[in-house]
Amino acid sequence: MRFMLLIKGALGLLLVAAFPASNAAPAGPAWPERTITIIVPGAPGGTIDIPTRLVAQKLSAMLGQPVVVDNRPGSGGIIGAQAALRAPADGYTLLMGNTGSHAINYSAYKQLPYRPEDFVPLTDLIVFPNVLVVNAQSQIKTVADLIAQLKSKPGQLSFPSAGIGQTTHLSGEMFRLRTGTNAIHVPYRGSMPATTSVVAGETTFMFDNLTQSLPHIRSGKLRALAVTSAERVASLPEVPTMAQAGVDDFVVTGWAGFFVAAKTPPAIVAKLQDSLTKVMQDPDVVAKIREMGSIPGGQPQAKFAAFVNSEQRRWGETIRHSNLSLD
Repeated sequence: MRFMLLIKGALGLLLVAAFPASNAAPAGPAWPERTITIIVPGAPGGTIDIPTRLVAQKLSAMLGQPVVVDNRPGSGGIIGAQAALRAPADGYTLLMGNTGSHAINYSAYKQLPYRPEDFVPLTDLIVFPNVLVVNAQSQIKTVADLIAQLKSKPGQLSFPSAGIGQTTHLSGEMFRLRTGTNAIHVPYRGSMPATTSVVAGETTFMFDNLTQSLPHIRSGKLRALAVTSAERVASLPEVPTMAQAGVDDFVVTGWAGFFVAAKTPPAIVAKLQDSLTKVMQDPDVVAKIREMGSIPGGQPQAKFAAFVNSEQRRWGETIRHSNLSLD
């Protein structure tokens, strides 16, 4: 009898060893297990690049994995967006979308290689107005001076942008339409080289991101003529709005935020959104973004998604009314 009990016990142990988790759901791998990449569709050192790198450092410390920034400038954000969609939809590749790539482009390009439904918005990084600047050595002191110069030299003066279809481009086009003037558009691969062209005197004026121009304004290299926000900004209280400078219907704000491919697993999307929201609440991140002249983000996913949708509609109306096409 004792021998039979030993046999039964041994058989039982063999069955347990052979089927250790027959009734348990298989455990998925922990996420993240490796490096996360954030694609920035702009040049290093630009308006979006600088705060993205700060957030990348904080996110790396929170998740325990490296977070690197991959700059893919050009074509108004299209190159960066395509690179993000070519990567596996596993949460290891994020895209820093912005007003150009994820609002303006949908109406400005008839043959755009991606659509809104290809991405999931996570949360915003920054919101910022643009600022109309000229070289500090220029004889142009006011917006009225600039308009007079443009009218006296039609098609001879130039303005740069961070790329075709970016707010820095369309703000210049809007200014031309609102004032009945003409100027040459010079697109660059990112905001930093565009701003540098004004500092160097290679171009005449620019509707630059405030975060990009502010250090040059403070150092005396650029002169601010007006801001494109509805009200004056705290970092430049002496600079009028476009309306105060005599140009009505000219409120333009830029923004940037985190996106992932739409096929990314919902659990990973939720973890990314939660982690990014917490990072955006970090006092160091908030303080440094405010120092740049921007408003820090961190909206809940649903609120940010609704904002992105509203921006797509608003810029779509502007582009249609202006008969602009960037193809």
